[in-house]
Amino acid sequence: MSKKVLIAAPVHPILIETLENSGYDCTVDEKIGQEEAKSFLRDCEGLVTSTRLHINKDIIDEAKHLKWIGRMGSGMEIIDVPYARTKSIACYSSPEGNSNAVAEHALGMLLSLNKKINKSSREVEHGLWKRTENRGVELEGKTIGIIGFGHTGSSFAKKLQGFELNILAYDKGTDKDIPTYVTQCDSLEHIYENADIVSFHVPLQADTKHYFNQSFVDKMVKDFVLVNTSRGEVVDTECLMGALQSGKVTGACLDVWEEEPISKMSDVSRSRLEKMVAFGQVIITPHIAGYSKEALYKMSKILVERIVN
Repeated sequence: MSKKVLIAAPVHPILIETLENSGYDCTVDEKIGQEEAKSFLRDCEGLVTSTRLHINKDIIDEAKHLKWIGRMGSGMEIIDVPYARTKSIACYSSPEGNSNAVAEHALGMLLSLNKKINKSSREVEHGLWKRTENRGVELEGKTIGIIGFGHTGSSFAKKLQGFELNILAYDKGTDKDIPTYVTQCDSLEHIYENADIVSFHVPLQADTKHYFNQSFVDKMVKDFVLVNTSRGEVVDTECLMGALQSGKVTGACLDVWEEEPISKMSDVSRSRLEKMVAFGQVIITPHIAGYSKEALYKMSKILVERIVN
């Protein structure tokens, strides 16, 4: 039987070429559905996926010949990794491949929010020329708390160092390599007490679902800006809406949402999104932070090297 691979994600040609040169027969279907993939994978040795498919126990049990699963980027919550391992299926990812893209995007959103670039640009389009109302806020001298200091969190900090902020980092991993321009926090208390900006860079798992909740907001001493480029469910959207209305959260930069995309949102989630967009101090992008052209190449190259090696 040929070594069949299903590629169910956008990838750079280097990934396909390398797999084919290694003897694999690749089928590319970026829009394949869950049930169709379940059937197709019965004869496959490998799978490359992103966020479209959820590789659960049912799919793994059907894929009798599956030897490896490759995840473009980060976020292994879409794969039942522990169960895959019981079936001797190797699981790979490439989180460092899009870390620079996410960091640049987070910085771009934060600057746009603080300097009111999006807001004032839309006003000019409608014939308005408001200067006093669009007076911006500088990053210099502010304190940012970065929660999660892996590939993306550390890359974001590297981008921020030239802006002369005080950078605080919290990560429950105790052996992180923290650069000298970052202050490592053993708990969130220092962030609660000092941060003007909070940015999340954590995976979605049991202890990070609704990490940002009412308790988190209540513990923050200062009014603050929220940045989330990790996963939508890290933020309790209803709580965020209340915090924006009260002024405790002075602005939000969101690249992710609790339910994505819009076409798959419940009526409740869609209504919340429409209300959130109406806030002048909110920027929302459609989960594109790590979606740059360069990141596609980097993720593909890193992932396929891990698979074939």
